[in-house]
Amino acid sequence: MGQVIPPLLPQRPDLGASDAQRTAPSQLRLAKRQAPTQFQRFVQESTGQLLPHFGSNLFENPLAYASDSAAPAPADYVLGPGDEVRIQIWGGVDYAGSQTLDRNGQINLPKIGTIGLNGVRVKDLEDILSKRIAMVFKSFQVNAALGKLRGITVFVVGQAQQPGTYNLSGLSTLVNAVFASGGPGINGSMRAIELKRNGQTVTTLDLYDFIARGDKSKDVGLQPGDVIMIPPAGPRVALTGVTDHAAIYEIKPDSTVQDILSLGGGLSPLASPQKALLESIATIPSTTGTPLDTVKRQVKNLDLYAAGLTHILQDGDVLTLLPISPAFANAVTLQGTVAQPLRNTWFPGMRIQDLIPDREALITPDYYKRKNQLVQLLEDNKVKATIESSGQLSARIKGLVDQINWDYAVIERLNKSELRSQLIPFNLGKAIVQKDPTHNIELLAGDVVTIMSSEDVRLPAERRARLVRIEGEVASPGIYQVLPGETLPQLVTRVGGLTPQAYLYAAEFTRESVRKQQQQNLDQLVRRLETQISSGGAKLTANLSGDRADQAKLLQQQQQQQMQAQIEQLKTMRSKGRVALGLDPALAVWDRLPDRETLNRAVQTLPGLPLEDGDALLIPGRTAFVSAVGSVNNENVMIYKHGQTVGDLILAAGLTEDADPSQAFVLRADGSIFSRRKTSLIVTGWLSGFENTRLLPGDTLVIPAQVDRETGYNFLVRALRDWTQIFSNLGIGAAAIRTLRN
Repeated sequence: MGQVIPPLLPQRPDLGASDAQRTAPSQLRLAKRQAPTQFQRFVQESTGQLLPHFGSNLFENPLAYASDSAAPAPADYVLGPGDEVRIQIWGGVDYAGSQTLDRNGQINLPKIGTIGLNGVRVKDLEDILSKRIAMVFKSFQVNAALGKLRGITVFVVGQAQQPGTYNLSGLSTLVNAVFASGGPGINGSMRAIELKRNGQTVTTLDLYDFIARGDKSKDVGLQPGDVIMIPPAGPRVALTGVTDHAAIYEIKPDSTVQDILSLGGGLSPLASPQKALLESIATIPSTTGTPLDTVKRQVKNLDLYAAGLTHILQDGDVLTLLPISPAFANAVTLQGTVAQPLRNTWFPGMRIQDLIPDREALITPDYYKRKNQLVQLLEDNKVKATIESSGQLSARIKGLVDQINWDYAVIERLNKSELRSQLIPFNLGKAIVQKDPTHNIELLAGDVVTIMSSEDVRLPAERRARLVRIEGEVASPGIYQVLPGETLPQLVTRVGGLTPQAYLYAAEFTRESVRKQQQQNLDQLVRRLETQISSGGAKLTANLSGDRADQAKLLQQQQQQQMQAQIEQLKTMRSKGRVALGLDPALAVWDRLPDRETLNRAVQTLPGLPLEDGDALLIPGRTAFVSAVGSVNNENVMIYKHGQTVGDLILAAGLTEDADPSQAFVLRADGSIFSRRKTSLIVTGWLSGFENTRLLPGDTLVIPAQVDRETGYNFLVRALRDWTQIFSNLGIGAAAIRTLRN
């Protein structure tokens, strides 16, 4: 939005040029509050923009255009009263000094006399002096130069920002005086500024020539008493739209569209030459016989080629330049999982294979970035591979390269007859690998081809990259990519089967989806326990009164602190996502190391689970220990004895006074659980009854404490009612029991 500069304060005749310049900035600050012209408001109502007058911004800093009084005077500078002349004479006569021309334009040299220099040009100064001195002396030399220049007084009148009298440097020109006065006012002309001297017009200055073209041919030096006349502005038009020079322009008679555009450097390449809008004020003759004509606004479509550029503009015209179309006439866009998402040049007959010539075009830059980040330069300047955990390693292997969806890609095409987007799917693998003409579709200009990845559209399980980790007692532990339809026993067989030391019954099979569900259950449990602490404490306080209330409150606070600490421990636990495989307990009691055939048969007892990405199988080595935890005297790992029962382990561990054997349960090595209350539902294959149940290597016996002793540990037992829920539904192991008790 442009700024209009108001009139400057009149300069007093006794102010020098520097004083006038110092007053300009404060005057300009007042100018910014001046109201826009009627035509500016008219254009604003039409376009929504308050346009500035072309070139008005230059007058915001008039000091930039002030003449330099310290600069050498030009050769054609004309001397006048007040100019200082520095003279040196040597030879037949010696003299050195400065002389100032008096009101008559004369100087007085000792031994020589009066010399008239008024109207003498600087280039002729030494010749004039030599001729005058030669009338008195012989054999001499003279050197003359200008010293301090006189000030000149000029008058600025008419539609100036600040008309008045100005005392300027003797080197000042018409342009300097115009800028010193703040330039034309909002209603002043920039194209017909007149310089008058002795009643005659010396020159007419078009500021547009100076501003836009740097033409100073009409700029002349000033003389004392010159009058600068700024007439009212002529016809004006507005230029807006796709241009960096949107403004109000003053036009001369017969000014064309080309004339206005050339002031701003011509038509912008972003403006459409096919069409521009010209709003005009037209006078329509009366058709009713009345002498009054009708004035109406009209809109005309104008091209900006030869004919349109020569269109003659009228006062009040508003020319709007329209943008070019953002559409690419010969481009096909490739995006998605590709090496370079960009616009490609389209040509007639272009097909998918021309756009994607090989598989390299489908490797994204992120692949190489991830690959380069695998090796990092450490502080000791040794290049070392990044050490990753098991989960990170699997994710890194799978995420190193984006998995392409070879069965589906799509072309987005504009249906020009219906003006809607049309999706054309095709098989990417058949198009660029098998070169199937049915899928190697011909492309049209403007098409957008999108290559999908497995992250964009979820693929069937058999087509996704599925990585499974196998560790422990197998022939070849590692991370393996699952084959289509491959099950757990088939994968174990493919990696070489089990080692003779494998304890298959205790195999830990974990799955990410199960882990997430177990963790969600654990989080819900924690929230439920926290709610029970709050509600239980409030209920107890409400039922007590007197001294008992104070004692109970203190005890309650202690118990709540213990309970909260226990819950904080529970919060730190993380579910493992273990899935009980339900293997035959007979696999746990081999008397000797099995042979290869036995191992192969054992592998086939694994459930035929379809494998998912992220599954993990850990087959531990054979163990010879069982353990007892909880309210026992001997909370240690004990050597397993063949035929050992739960009752034998209870006797060996010993029960504490607060033990509650009725709530005891066994956490099997395979992750399953059975308890005294559920023994009747469990068929062990050997004996019935909880104490008579035979233990297996790796089993853990858990003896909870009685619930009448309110500790944080018992609180959890009482709140959950059944310890088996913790381990079977939440996926935490026997190590969690010790954490909770501690």
